[in-house]
Amino acid sequence: MCRSIKTLRPPVTPEVTDDDIRAAALQYVRKVSGFRAPAAHNREVFEHAVDAVAAATEELLNGLQIRGTAAQQR
Repeated sequence: MCRSIKTLRPPVTPEVTDDDIRAAALQYVRKVSGFRAPAAHNREVFEHAVDAVAAATEELLNGLQIRGTAAQQR
């Protein structure tokens, strides 16, 4: 699907920043919508989708339990 989205979970990516999460969310929304940049009349819904995907991604990463490591919280 989105081959340019990198894996963000430890230990593949030990340090995940908010910028990393936002970039992945933006790539996902771009792919799903088919727009690299939305037109003015779609900008609000596009940005809302990026925010929602970023929040879901952060929730996922915070909830993952990686074998062989202590639970890590962002």
